[in-house]
Amino acid sequence: MTLDTPPRSPPDWPSLLDLAVSQSGYFTTAQAAAVGFSPELLIHHTHAGRILRARRGIYRVRHLPSQDDEDLVVVWLWSAGEGVFSHATALALHDLSDILPDIADLTLPPAWRARRLSVPSGVVLHHADLPVADRTWVGNVPVTSVARTLRDCAAAPLPPDILQQATEQAVRRGLVAADEATR
Repeated sequence: MTLDTPPRSPPDWPSLLDLAVSQSGYFTTAQAAAVGFSPELLIHHTHAGRILRARRGIYRVRHLPSQDDEDLVVVWLWSAGEGVFSHATALALHDLSDILPDIADLTLPPAWRARRLSVPSGVVLHHADLPVADRTWVGNVPVTSVARTLRDCAAAPLPPDILQQATEQAVRRGLVAADEATR
């Protein structure tokens, strides 16, 4: 360490655990660095079996229990927290239809179009600016609002009966007003 190098803070395992718990057991290399874990220390804990490597730059605390949304959390972390689940994936997360998508729809800001990415398998990317009003959370992942989800699905190649079912469910449960749903 030179005089110009600031001292590295000691690793804060409780903070890393708190973060991982809020993200279905997962965290990124950058998040770990923010609480004092160097890449070398992550490798050490991986070899010791305390953490598992899920994909490049994403890890999981081994002893935390599995959760239903784990696969989506990993995709969201891959997007550096900028992605929002949308379209058919959002329908399923909002429990608005019987659809069980076999892919994850993720909407990213338009600037992501220019990036050369290795998109995780089973993920379809959409690009749009999503205002705060069009975002919400379901469990540990961000999802488009019900109204935005219905608009996205209306513009996508979704079977009309699924869209009708989702719209009726949303109105019945008071998630959107009837006049908003018809728009």
